[in-house]
Amino acid sequence: MTQYTITAPNRIQHTAKLPASKSISNRALIIHALSGGRILPENLSNCDDTEVIVSALKENPYEINIKAAGTAMRFMTAYLSVKEGEEHVLTGTERMKHRPIGILVDALRFLGADITYLEEEGYPPLRICGRRLDGGILEVPGNISSQYISALLMIGPVLNNGLTLQLTGDVISRPYIDLTLWTMREFGADAEWSDYNTIEVHSQPYHERSYYIENDWSGASYWYEIVALSKDPEATVRLEGLMDGSKQGDSSVRYIFSLLGVKSIFETTEQGKPTTVTLQHTGRCVPRLEYDFVNSPDLAQTFVVTCALLNIPFHFRGLSTLKIKETDRIEALKKEMRKLGYVLRDVNSSELIWDGEQCRPGLQHGIDTYEDHRMALSFAPVSLRQDSLSINNPQVVTKSYPYFWEDLRKAQFKVESLEFRV
Repeated sequence: MTQYTITAPNRIQHTAKLPASKSISNRALIIHALSGGRILPENLSNCDDTEVIVSALKENPYEINIKAAGTAMRFMTAYLSVKEGEEHVLTGTERMKHRPIGILVDALRFLGADITYLEEEGYPPLRICGRRLDGGILEVPGNISSQYISALLMIGPVLNNGLTLQLTGDVISRPYIDLTLWTMREFGADAEWSDYNTIEVHSQPYHERSYYIENDWSGASYWYEIVALSKDPEATVRLEGLMDGSKQGDSSVRYIFSLLGVKSIFETTEQGKPTTVTLQHTGRCVPRLEYDFVNSPDLAQTFVVTCALLNIPFHFRGLSTLKIKETDRIEALKKEMRKLGYVLRDVNSSELIWDGEQCRPGLQHGIDTYEDHRMALSFAPVSLRQDSLSINNPQVVTKSYPYFWEDLRKAQFKVESLEFRV
């Protein structure tokens, strides 16, 4: 096992070029492939999740192993379903074989897709025989992962009759659905919300075009966390390649962190073009934070760690999808935060609460990451609040931010590696 020990600097003055947006890259790749495009989008993310899609589309093997990439599993399931005349097996890691995909498969089968479970019913691996699908009206729950919904939407323009998607109940992660629709329209699709719970996608082929991917607001969240947790009152981080008014749901990080003492200053640039954002301390924090992460669940780990370390009690809602991520993030957060001395409790597996209760820390063996990139990324800044912090299996960051540890070193963090047997 690899373990990194991180020691933070006293001063934070750094400029970072963030990785390209994984969310936009993955959507643009599928849409680009459906358009028959020959020129890949520019500034593609080089994270694991995107690279498995690039490899699958380029090499087109019979068996496609998407490893631990949940987004790729959902998006490729829908994509392969409409690849007329092709047959593929879609598989992944052992953890991926226990992440549910039945809702998406049922929806695709309703549209006429030929998909077979090869092992456990409702879970990968899948055998998919592509065919031309008619489309039509489809009803799915609105409280499922937005990746299921996005996967269905993206194939809508190539269905004979388009797609009318009716979402029942509460709709979660709406910004991610909006991001999908926006990216589809960038490639010429006719796709819009027709009312609060219904999306209309007309049968209108995508257009091939050149396309540039903006950088990742999710990756920015860890630098916001660093500024918030730094004891340097003049801590400043400049983040390159972000967009003011971005369609990425996690761009909400700038507003939430303004409540935790970090302000965002955007450089003036041509509208719709990437710019540089400067993060600075304000020294003004709310005494307690309540927030519903239903539209941005991937930010939850960052704010759980930040608030606790700033001694800000919190009540976070909208976390139901955390149970089916790379790990059960709710349980992982409770266990690892206890190692830092903070006792969290959950409600209905969809809320996390910290009311100030603490316990004796127990960090002898380091922070575990559970094959989850966001556990490593969100816990690394804890090193700013203690002498050092050890993180186990830190290489998981390659899933979304491959050069994160190198960026920390450039920011004068000491990152030391240790290999040992378990």
